Amino acid sequence: MGLVTRLQFPVQKEEELEEEQEPVSQPPQLPPRNLPAPPSRDAEVSRPSISDVYLQRLQHVDASSLPEDHQKFIQEYFRQSIVLDAEQVQNGNPTLPNLKKLLMTICKSLNNEISRCLPSLETIQKVLEQPMSPGSSRLKSQVRVLNRTGRAQYRQAFTMCTTSISTKHAAVFESVGYDGGHRNSLIPPATFEVKSAESLGISSKMYLKVDVEGGKLYFKKSKEGAEDKYFVHNKILQLVKSPKSQKLVVVLETEKEKTVRKEFVFDDTKKREGFCQLLQLMKNKHSGKPEPDMITIFVGTWNMGDSCILASWFKCKGQGKTRDDTASQIPHDIYVIGTQEDPLGEKEWMDVTEIFLACCCHNVTHVPVFNSDTLAGNKGAVGVSFMFNRTSFGFVNSHLTSGSEKKLRRNQNYTSILRFLNLGDKKLNPFDITHRFTHLFWLGDLNYRIELPFTEAENIVTKIKQQHYPELLRSDQLTMERSEEKVFLEYVEEEITFAPTYRFERDTREKYAYTKAKATGTKYNLPSWCDRVLRKSYPSVHVVCQSYGCTNDIMTSDHSPVFATFDVGVSSQFISKNGNLSEGGITFIGCQAILKTKSNTKFSIEFHSSCLEKFVKSAEGENQVNSEGSIKVRFGSQIELIPIISDPEFLLDQHVLISVKSTDGDESFGEGCVALRSAERSYTEFEITLTHHGERTGTLSGGVQVRTSEGKQTEKLYGEWQWSAYRLLICILPMCFIIFKHTILYLYFFILIDSVI
Repeated sequence: MGLVTRLQFPVQKEEELEEEQEPVSQPPQLPPRNLPAPPSRDAEVSRPSISDVYLQRLQHVDASSLPEDHQKFIQEYFRQSIVLDAEQVQNGNPTLPNLKKLLMTICKSLNNEISRCLPSLETIQKVLEQPMSPGSSRLKSQVRVLNRTGRAQYRQAFTMCTTSISTKHAAVFESVGYDGGHRNSLIPPATFEVKSAESLGISSKMYLKVDVEGGKLYFKKSKEGAEDKYFVHNKILQLVKSPKSQKLVVVLETEKEKTVRKEFVFDDTKKREGFCQLLQLMKNKHSGKPEPDMITIFVGTWNMGDSCILASWFKCKGQGKTRDDTASQIPHDIYVIGTQEDPLGEKEWMDVTEIFLACCCHNVTHVPVFNSDTLAGNKGAVGVSFMFNRTSFGFVNSHLTSGSEKKLRRNQNYTSILRFLNLGDKKLNPFDITHRFTHLFWLGDLNYRIELPFTEAENIVTKIKQQHYPELLRSDQLTMERSEEKVFLEYVEEEITFAPTYRFERDTREKYAYTKAKATGTKYNLPSWCDRVLRKSYPSVHVVCQSYGCTNDIMTSDHSPVFATFDVGVSSQFISKNGNLSEGGITFIGCQAILKTKSNTKFSIEFHSSCLEKFVKSAEGENQVNSEGSIKVRFGSQIELIPIISDPEFLLDQHVLISVKSTDGDESFGEGCVALRSAERSYTEFEITLTHHGERTGTLSGGVQVRTSEGKQTEKLYGEWQWSAYRLLICILPMCFIIFKHTILYLYFFILIDSVI
C-alpha cells in the first residue's frame, strides 16, 4: 500500500561482541510441585516433562462447570497426546493433529447450535430493516427517531452479535480442519440442473454441484443422489460458452493427462453464467495464485432523498440484467456507491454499510480525491482514482441539471466536469480524465429525460407496463445526444432492460408521479432513466458488464437505486523473468493526423506511457490543407520510443497516450490512445479518434511495431479460457473504507481483500 519500500542504502551489520565465557548457571526455578519429600542437595535436578507442566496448570484451573466427558478428553490430551504433538513440531510438522482431534471432539455440537441460532437473529434483523410508513404526526416523529437513531443502535447490536458468532464459528472449525458437513461459509454449495448430451446425441437430465470450499465439481444423476463422481479444481481446464444457445462445454483432465469434453445445456444463460462464476471462484481460491488477472466491480447510483439502504441493491436484485441467485452470493472485489441528495452523515453510512460489507483495502495505491464545485445549487460531481496493481481506475459521481428542457445545460455540465475535475497521474496533465485511466466509470443522477410531449404521459406509462423499453429509449435524451456525439463520446452503456427509475410515488414502485402542482402551474416529470452508469476503457482491455438494472423493493425515494457489475482485467505487479531488460523498443511509423481546425500553426506529437521514463516529442510535422476545411499533418517517417522494460509480459499490457500539440503555444488539438497489444505479432496499422474535452477533434493513423527481448508472455486466465470472472478470496475482517463527500453528493469505495483466513 505504499508504506513499505526497499532499502535505498546498505545497512551495516552491528559489530559482534566477543563471546564471554558464561558462568555455569543452575536450571531455572520451577513451579512448586506436590512431591512426597524434597530432593536432597546432591540429587540431580530433573526437568519435568511438558505433560507434567500442563497437568499441573490444569489443576489450578476451575473446570467444575465443564461436562465430565470434556474434562476426561482434556486430561487425556495433556497426559499423553501433547507429547506426541510436541515431537511432531520438533520434526517439522506444525499441524498439531491430536489437538485438532480434541477440539473437533469438543466442538462436535457447536456447528448445529450456531446454525440454529443465526437464522433467528437474521429474521429479527430483516424485520427491523423494513421501512415504516408513518400515519399520524406522533407516529411520524417516532419513526423519524427510529430511522435516524434507533436503527443505528439496532444495526450495531446485531452486527456485533452475528459477526462475533460467525467469526468465532469460522475460526474454531478452520483451526481444527473440521469438514463434518458444510460450514456456514460465504459461498455454500450450489446445484444446477442441466441436460447432458450423450455420445449418441440423446439428452438426459443430470445435476452439477459446485463446492467452492471443498474445491470439487460433482456430477450427479439425481439432485439428492450420491456424490461419488467428481473432479477437483485443477482438473477443470477450460469452459467454452456457445454465443447462440445456453450450451457450455467443460474440458476436464482425466487419468494420464488425457482430456475429455463434456457438453451441458442450461435452462438459461443466467444460470450458465452463475455456474461459470462459481467454478472460477473455486479454481482461484484453491490455486494459490498470488495476484489476480481479473477483479469484479459493483457500481451503484441512487438519488436517495430521505432513505436508507437495503441489501437488494448490493446483491443486484430487481429488474434488468441481473445475476443468477447462486452467483449473487459471490461478493465483489470493489464496491463503488455514488449517491445524490444524501441525508446520511458519515457515521450513519458506516452503521448502514457494515451490515452488508466486511472488507479492507488491499492492492490499492495512489488514491486522490477531487470535488468539482462547477455546478450550481445541489448539483455537482465528485471523483476518486486509484491504482490496482498496474491498472488505473477512475470513478466520477455526478448530479447534473434537472428539467426536461435543459439537456443542453446537462451537456455543458459534463464538459465543465471534464475541464475542472483533476484526477489521476499528474504526469498526464495534457489529457483530461477520459484518457487518464485504464477504466473510467461515470455514474449518477444524470437527469436526462424522455423527450416526448407531456400529453404522452399515460401512453408512456402503458408502454412501461408492457416493457416496450426500446421504443421509449429512442426518445431518451442521453441516447440521442450520445448518438450525435454531443456528450459522453466513446463511452459504453449496457443495454437498458429495466423500467425508468424516476419519478415514482414514494412507498410504491407501481405508480409514477409525473405531475407536480406548483404556484406557477402544473409541472410534468415524465418517467425517465435519470440514473445511469457508463464506462470508457483503453482499447484491447478486458471488461464485461455482468449486470445492469435497478431494485424494485426500495421505495423510500422517488428514484430507484441502479446497479451495474463488471468483470475487469487487471495487470499484476511485474517481476521480470528475463535478465536483460534493455533491449527492444516501440516504433511509430508514418503517422498522419487530420485535425478539425483552420489554424496555421505547426504541430508535433507527444507520446506518454507508464512504460516510458519520460514523454517523447516528435519533430514538427508538415501541414497540408484538406478539402473539407481541416488540416492534414504528416509527421516524420519513424518515431522511436525506448521503454524502461522490454519484456513482452510487461510491454504488451501497456498503452501509449498520444497528444497532437501546437509547437508555438503547446495547446492540445486532440488526444487518443494506442494499445501495444495490437502490435504483438508484427507491424500493425492503426487509426484512432482524437478528442479534446469530450469533443471529436480529428483522427490519427499510422503504424506501430513492438520489439521485445526474449521471454514468454503469461497467458491471461480470462483470455485463453473464456472464464466468466475472477474472484478474490475474502476474509471477514473489520470494515475499513474511505468516504468522500461533496455537499450532498457522496462517493463510497469498498475494496475487498484477497487473502485466506
